[in-house]
Amino acid sequence: MKHCFEVNGVEYPVWLVRHEDGYRLRLENEVIASLRFSRQTERRGTLTIAGESEPVRFVVDGETVHLHMRGLARSLRYRDPMRAPASASQETNQLMARAPIPGMVLTINIVPGQSVAGGAALMTIESMKLETIIRAPKHGVVSRIHFKEGESFERDAVLVSLVEEGI
Repeated sequence: MKHCFEVNGVEYPVWLVRHEDGYRLRLENEVIASLRFSRQTERRGTLTIAGESEPVRFVVDGETVHLHMRGLARSLRYRDPMRAPASASQETNQLMARAPIPGMVLTINIVPGQSVAGGAALMTIESMKLETIIRAPKHGVVSRIHFKEGESFERDAVLVSLVEEGI
């Protein structure tokens, strides 16, 4: 089944296919890795990727899973593959980096009018004592920064708006 995950503001369409006692993660026609997850407690488990096991801590918040693994915090947001194309067409000319979780802006790395590459770090936010880097969803020009350093926001708030270059 095709899935779409958003990691720190960047979407990744992937296929997750059942295989033996776990799954295979595919990106287009390439198998990226085999996966297996075993849950030990409500918020702890072991994730095995390509034969290497790592302990993970996690919190599920609606469509978002906050993971802490190898000393790094990540937010994975499941995007319904049927909704992703609809929202993409609505945001064709204006791209937005949204808040994956409620929190507060710690640092801003960009200024309005600046060109950024897809995946570039736009700002760092803090939520539940975890720092997350908000990245550009695509290449573009920063048109608006919606929050200042120290300001709080809710989940799904638009943090930074971009426009496609040349528009």
